[in-house]
Amino acid sequence: MMRIMLWAFGIGIALGGCSRSIDPPTFDGQRAFGYLRDQVAFGPRVPGTNAWADCRQYCYDHFRACGFEIDSLSFAFRDPYSGRDVPLVNVIARHRSSPRNDKALLLIAHYDSRPRTDYHSDSTRRSEPILGANDGASGVAVLLELAHLVAERAPGCNFDIVLSDGEDWGESGDRQYYLLGSRELARRGLRDRYRFGIVLDMVGDKVQQIYREEYSEKYFKPINDLIWGVAARLKVATFIDTVRHTVMDDHLEVAAGGLPTAVVIDFDFPYWHTENDTPDKCSAESLANVGRVLTYIVYNESLWPEK
Repeated sequence: MMRIMLWAFGIGIALGGCSRSIDPPTFDGQRAFGYLRDQVAFGPRVPGTNAWADCRQYCYDHFRACGFEIDSLSFAFRDPYSGRDVPLVNVIARHRSSPRNDKALLLIAHYDSRPRTDYHSDSTRRSEPILGANDGASGVAVLLELAHLVAERAPGCNFDIVLSDGEDWGESGDRQYYLLGSRELARRGLRDRYRFGIVLDMVGDKVQQIYREEYSEKYFKPINDLIWGVAARLKVATFIDTVRHTVMDDHLEVAAGGLPTAVVIDFDFPYWHTENDTPDKCSAESLANVGRVLTYIVYNESLWPEK
């Protein structure tokens, strides 16, 4: 069982009427939706495939063009289903504005797509991979647009973006074969490098309803309070201020590695793990809702919680 460190801290500045708040650049949902389409155009981004490698290079090129320091974390995973070694690569993009040694913010989304379609309408095709427009590409699209904004006007904080790999590898019920990239990231050490983390997953649903996730609320409520407090301040109504789902996602592995982390996820998505997780089920407006909240947090370091 995963051990998750309880975290208690306070938010030093009230979100309502904060005189030191900074208006960030305007998050462009249409441009973010273009990044989503670009990823899906490569095909299913299943680890070890050409589409996976091409999409990763696309992300490297984008972050590099936006002035980020580029790194990667490569490792092999012995697939229990085929018996072969599967290459996995986490994409890492670092932004440094401040020379201070303050811990950075960590932002994560997975860029792989699922290698099987658990709920395909045709039961004979459930071994086929999914396109993963929402489940994978949507969170990455938000972070790619954030990088574009940083290139235009940098925030004062330091933060890292990690596009995690192998998040969606396991067969249904095989919990130990999911979240592979974040598990390896945590194994390499997180505790002294970051202040806290935020994971984005399935944030592009056209019919968006984003509730507080139960593990995030139970163990790292101050992060949730920050996120939903900013959403209320910005009047983003699709962030619904109550707990609904309990979700196994990258935030659990990162938290088990010692870094307080919450997930932003819209789990009310009827096309989850089906052949219909395609761009037409997503919207630029939904990406912009999440992007506006995240961008405000990144550009307002004074709101970040302190341990």
